[in-house]
Amino acid sequence: MKIAILSSLLATAAAFAPAPFAPKTTALNMAFEEELGVQPPLGYFDPFGMLSGDATEERFERLRYVELKHGRICMLAFLGQITTRAGIHLPGAIDYDGNSFDSYPNGVAAIFGPNHIPTAGIVQIIAFVGVLECAFMREVPGAGAEFPGDFRNGYIDFGWEDFDEETKLAKRAVELNNGRAAMMGILGLMVHELIIPLGYDPELPIIGHLK
Repeated sequence: MKIAILSSLLATAAAFAPAPFAPKTTALNMAFEEELGVQPPLGYFDPFGMLSGDATEERFERLRYVELKHGRICMLAFLGQITTRAGIHLPGAIDYDGNSFDSYPNGVAAIFGPNHIPTAGIVQIIAFVGVLECAFMREVPGAGAEFPGDFRNGYIDFGWEDFDEETKLAKRAVELNNGRAAMMGILGLMVHELIIPLGYDPELPIIGHLK
């Protein structure tokens, strides 16, 4: 079993290794190589060629928008894992039967496990996410977005306009990198939860055991 798991991890690592060949380079690709997020050790990393050939600036901005949004979601998800596994849950009952929030499992098992939270609760979570997606977590046309993923929309700022351009780029780079790390982190935790039934549950840093 350990050999099988090790083989799977090696295969996963190989999938993220730089491609042995580079996609066709165009003048537009060269412009992408100067974009925010292109940094050592991989530099310009596009193994699937999503920006090769006749890719446009609009396509790049769409992909960057999606990357930022996924990164933000995964940062919240990873923080949720750390918080709940530290024993911090919402107070009170989750339903009229008096079941408390901490009486349900953490992580993926809270949604798909045999002792998952009530279906009505899952529906409410999905509805809440839908409201956020449609009403808040989006760019409003004509609101003066400075970059893909700029959700201020003219009504929230947090002092962003007081920063100089160098500081803005640095903060955007931090968010981008943290989002990338969170995407890999939450994916790793989800995979780890799914292999627990195979008898593999080592103690993870910060998180501890997931069982």
